[in-house]
Amino acid sequence: MQTSLKNNRRYDIDFWRVATILAVYLHHICMPFNGDTFHIMNSTSSALLNHLMVFFEQLRLPLLFLISGVGTVYAFGKRNWWQFIIERTKRLYIPLLFGVLFIVPLQVYYENITSYTSFWSAYPKIVLQFKVNHLWFIEHLFIISIILIPLILLLKSKWFSIYIQKLHRFFDSPLGIFSLVIPLSIIYLISKSYYPEDSKSISNLSVTLFFLYFYIVGIVFTLCNVFWDIIKKYRHFNGYISMVVFIIFYTYYFIPREWISPYLSIETRWQIWYLCCCLVSWSFIITLLGYGQVWFNQSSAILNKANEAIYPFYILHQTIIIAVGFYIIQTSFSIFIKILLMILISFPICIILYRYLIYPFSWIRFLFGMKKKVEDKNLLL
Repeated sequence: MQTSLKNNRRYDIDFWRVATILAVYLHHICMPFNGDTFHIMNSTSSALLNHLMVFFEQLRLPLLFLISGVGTVYAFGKRNWWQFIIERTKRLYIPLLFGVLFIVPLQVYYENITSYTSFWSAYPKIVLQFKVNHLWFIEHLFIISIILIPLILLLKSKWFSIYIQKLHRFFDSPLGIFSLVIPLSIIYLISKSYYPEDSKSISNLSVTLFFLYFYIVGIVFTLCNVFWDIIKKYRHFNGYISMVVFIIFYTYYFIPREWISPYLSIETRWQIWYLCCCLVSWSFIITLLGYGQVWFNQSSAILNKANEAIYPFYILHQTIIIAVGFYIIQTSFSIFIKILLMILISFPICIILYRYLIYPFSWIRFLFGMKKKVEDKNLLL
């Protein structure tokens, strides 16, 4: 039942990893214009953009955590627990520390630019704040992967393999894998009652447990091929469920509050919303993973290069977006033109910095969590 990881590269997972981080990049591009809160904000916002982003917010990070769970199995597969800690330190903690010291401070500067005379004079004060900003994702991965070492060892045991053999018949049905949304929803709804904030702090257990669920699912699925086979087998059925959930999600999202407020308390309305979010996250992710095995599970030179570049791209992207966007949002262009300009300027800058400053030099590659060029590239984040 357990997957043989040797020479068993999952190109569909590579594809979703690249696609998801690019989705995070586009999300941050649009954040100054959706009326929410971001480090820099445009003077006007777009309601349509906000309506679109609220849906994709349910997909990108849960999928990224699931993919990271997959990568954890690959990273652990070639190492014992102590070697795994060393590997996670190199791949996650070192880039996190480097990013906090040298990548994030420029974001803080532009966010509070009127409070400083220059970046260099402000840098000592900024760096002592130790803000992680978008690197919270790396922080979470490092902490979670270390804490879950005992669980990973348990899941790799013979006992787990025998246990899954007894359960796989239940999951091998149209609603089998989809039913895993039930524990996800229970965990999220209960934790939201105690931790209603949307903060990405590791101490905010509602958000942390939500992402942790997807991370553990990624580990379990990767240790047992049967889950991937079932997701692929019922991809059409899951697709139909996703369309129904999509309609339910936006129906509830757009329904006027005055229609339901006389009948449902604010707490109940929020609980229904959290349930809708869980349904969207789970149904669409298992659908994407199912179709991905059919459409994207093949090697290509572009995918291999993008998969290697995407981690440093993630570390760099938000700082570049904020530095470029700070000046663009002050122009009189329309929101669409501003977004287009931010993409056309920030994306090439990220690529150029990666290609000519990071990629060629071993010590800089190390700071960005990349392996040496001569090492095997079969490990995922």
